[in-house]
Amino acid sequence: MATLRKADSYCLGLESTADDFSVGILSFKGDILANEASMFMPETGGIHPREAARHHAEVAGKVLSEALRKAGIQQREIKIIAFSQGPGLGPCLRTGATAARALACYLQVPLVGVNHCVAHIEIGKLITGAKDPLTLYVSGGNTIVAAFEAGRYRVFGETLDISVGNCLDVFAREAGLRQKIGEPLGALVEKLAARSQNFVSLPYTVKGMDLSFSGLLSAAIELLNSKKYSVEDLCFSLQEVVFSMLAEVTERALAHTEKPEVLLTGGVAANKRLQSMLEALANEHNAKFGVVPKQYALDNGAMIAWTGILTYQHGLSTSIEKSFVKLKWRLDEVYAPWVGG
Repeated sequence: MATLRKADSYCLGLESTADDFSVGILSFKGDILANEASMFMPETGGIHPREAARHHAEVAGKVLSEALRKAGIQQREIKIIAFSQGPGLGPCLRTGATAARALACYLQVPLVGVNHCVAHIEIGKLITGAKDPLTLYVSGGNTIVAAFEAGRYRVFGETLDISVGNCLDVFAREAGLRQKIGEPLGALVEKLAARSQNFVSLPYTVKGMDLSFSGLLSAAIELLNSKKYSVEDLCFSLQEVVFSMLAEVTERALAHTEKPEVLLTGGVAANKRLQSMLEALANEHNAKFGVVPKQYALDNGAMIAWTGILTYQHGLSTSIEKSFVKLKWRLDEVYAPWVGG
């Protein structure tokens, strides 16, 4: 990356869509100076939005201070404040938006609302060097196959119900798997899956270019409760079916778009089995495969800061009056003039 100079401008990005509160600081050239985060860990069950929002409010000052310290810059050197405006959990989004508005007003700099899904793609392109990829974005909140066409990222396939990350997480909790701080439940499923080769038949639901995971999850839990199969067998089988569904839709989208690259991002992107399946199909279509490293594939402030820079450099910003959060802000609703320009 380029050597930083004092003349560089910087963007501070706030990510708070779900269980992570993160602050990223980037130069306008794309140098990542800081990417600090604090993760909310519920005692039981999944994410409780109000409890997560309370966590975000409590740690915001500490995470912000640590990011500024690590970046080695002063507050006055920040030229833009970017924040995740949606999609996401309402209380969590509002906590981040409130902090972003306060910082923008205090520093008297522009505010830029960023689409969380677009940010996952843009940070992936920055990190991997991809220019025009077909992207499979898989996380606890989203499952999307997308590619850029005519000014926007178009959705070629998506989940019709729950996300793939949610599917794996719920099964892991039902199986009684216990995670360490900062360890995703999906990683525990992957570890147990590696101990088995015994495939158990489960529902495979692909509808056109879209996917459904709820029936698959219910069937896996039913078999789990029946005690007929080991947890390892069910983890292996669940992974194989889920990832085969994702690979099928991704491959058909790749054949249709003829994109030169395949990009894998989101929290589930860390799974080695999924990576191997996506790499194999990319090779079959002579496409370059790229996977986003874990620290940038998970929800993070760096991706918000970078997308904020791209947005601002093309004359777009968000007024305080229009900085309300958008809980269901779709990827394909975002005009992206910076792509291909």
